[in-house]
Amino acid sequence: MSTVFNFTFVPWFRSVAPYIHTHRGKTFVVGLTGEAIAAGKLQNIAQDLALIQSMGVKVVLVHGFRPQVNEQLRAKGHEAKYSHGMRITDEVALDSAQEAAGQLRYEIEAAFSQGLPNTPMAGSTVRMISGNFITARPVGVIDGVDFKHSGLVRKVDASGIRRALDFGAMVLMSPFGFSPTGEAFNLTMEEVATSVAISIQADKLIFLTEIPGIRIDSELPESEDNPIDTELPLDAARKLLATLPPPQRPTDTAFYLQHCVKACEGGVERSHILPFAVDGSLLLEVYVHDGIGTMVIDEKLESLREATADDIGGILQLIEPFERDGTLVKRSRTEIERDVDQYTVIEHDGVIFGCAALYPYPEAKTAEMAALTVSPHSQAQGDGERILKRVEQRARAMGLDSIFVLTTRTMHWFIKRGFVQVDPDWLPDARKKKYNWDRKSQVLVKKFK
Repeated sequence: MSTVFNFTFVPWFRSVAPYIHTHRGKTFVVGLTGEAIAAGKLQNIAQDLALIQSMGVKVVLVHGFRPQVNEQLRAKGHEAKYSHGMRITDEVALDSAQEAAGQLRYEIEAAFSQGLPNTPMAGSTVRMISGNFITARPVGVIDGVDFKHSGLVRKVDASGIRRALDFGAMVLMSPFGFSPTGEAFNLTMEEVATSVAISIQADKLIFLTEIPGIRIDSELPESEDNPIDTELPLDAARKLLATLPPPQRPTDTAFYLQHCVKACEGGVERSHILPFAVDGSLLLEVYVHDGIGTMVIDEKLESLREATADDIGGILQLIEPFERDGTLVKRSRTEIERDVDQYTVIEHDGVIFGCAALYPYPEAKTAEMAALTVSPHSQAQGDGERILKRVEQRARAMGLDSIFVLTTRTMHWFIKRGFVQVDPDWLPDARKKKYNWDRKSQVLVKKFK
């Protein structure tokens, strides 16, 4: 084994260890589109899910079957019919859905049963349990359209799913539900996955989809200036959803976003939209800092907010040790009282665990992020990244083009997060006059455009 491999593998493995610890014992509901299976991605996705489960995560897998049902319908000379973004399930479509679900269940179980030597599944034991966990009701007639055997989730057997997960099994669910009279209804994978995630209060709802995520500006095409928004606060997701037309196709921005919002509102901590086209997207999202898709997060869980006068004491207590050791420039209580509106804080159980201030220089279209601090008791849990993300959002909302920091000890942390070192002469004139040349702080800039 090469020395180069050793020096790259060991730091990488250490860097993912905090995420392994964080997710152990958590429950993920994964919605797998039928398009992903049709694209030949099932084998690698099964390997990644087995790996995630082996690291202590409880997994519920809900598969879709849109293209498979359409293929069955074409073989029977029958046309697929949709309205209001949902399939109209007549008798032929219901038979086709049942046939497609049976075939896909066979393929999925086979993929999780492989254990050839020298493959990621070698030595793994993944037990899959399926069952009638969903009670359904008919969609009925909407705007004069009879949806026939298309249904909606009425009830989820949450206790039954939890027992299966506690047994150590992976729960496999098809988008079918049954009425108390035994009538079968064709559901959507997205609704089943969302309803299950809410009912069992999953820690994550993850959709593996045709789209790469939600872009910073959903109305503009893909570009370097319009990347994927990797973290979307619930409130911002709600506002975006309100501006979008009702989704008709899975590629519409609102299609998966509406379910992510519903899940977070229902108590699921985080919901994700990931591209199945990227190999390993599940692992990249769960175990790598920046992730790869869009995560919708309910900020109330993190208590990430703008500071108030009641937080002044907590901010002082947090930053004081870092001022004593020279990491931060000393700030008086008067300064913090004066500037408290500029601060963003993270609060856990009534204690301030992180903070940062944003001082804008509108004439230069930039702002300084100062006093970024995370408690030693909360480090390696992502609080610094969440504060940085919030500060960036505040700066963007002001119409600024960049933010900058001055630091003497943590420049590598900022460089890893997109900042670039510049000469102090870059600073806005007003800030340059206050620059301490004796301290020799490094100036780092992150540009938004």
